[in-house]
Amino acid sequence: MGEPAENELRSLREEALLRKSDDLLVDFDRAYVMFQEFVRGCRALHDVGLAVTVFGSARFGEENPHYVRARELGAALARRGYAVVTGGGPGIMEAANRGARDAGGLSVGCNIVLPHEQKPNPYLDRVVDFDHFFVRKVMLVKYSIGFVLMPGGYGTLDEIFETVTLVQTGKIRRFPIVAMGRAYWQDMLQFITGTLFREGAAAPGEVGGFLVTDSVAEAVEHIERVVRGEPTPSL
Repeated sequence: MGEPAENELRSLREEALLRKSDDLLVDFDRAYVMFQEFVRGCRALHDVGLAVTVFGSARFGEENPHYVRARELGAALARRGYAVVTGGGPGIMEAANRGARDAGGLSVGCNIVLPHEQKPNPYLDRVVDFDHFFVRKVMLVKYSIGFVLMPGGYGTLDEIFETVTLVQTGKIRRFPIVAMGRAYWQDMLQFITGTLFREGAAAPGEVGGFLVTDSVAEAVEHIERVVRGEPTPSL
């Protein structure tokens, strides 16, 4: 290899080292920002008391039956003394928060800042904004003793499957999980109890305290039974 080529190679190596050093500084700054988000979330939510997180789509309007049911659920939970926690946006999130507000309960939102601006819904007593989805998901799980899966899309599936995984692996206690909307979730549940169980990718009984229902009253009673330590269905 001639001297010009060696000099060029040396220059490229030096440039790569400098870039790596710059990347480390950027990564450190990014990690610090994430840490600040965790601290802000913990400070805002540590005193919410007994709380239930409701997951669901941002795309359903107030005339949608899923919205109506989520509002009924939020009110029912609030009447039992639970704070209602959601992702803080519109749709199902708004409905659950609205129901909690209707019943005089504590309504909490963990809002995500998006390019198209997801604005916090107007039924929140307390709201925390997050830039990172994974920090927000930690907060939606950390301060709740139960979780309700309302109809939703990719984001809702992401949230509930992460929560189920935490229960399955013992990272959090076997808190109650309710899937509301039998018809909506039927195919997903058939895939889990059929394909996943058949292939051995998951096993029956790994997720305790799991209920599928269309009834708000049954959902709330199930949460209460699990909290009391009574036997309940498993997934």
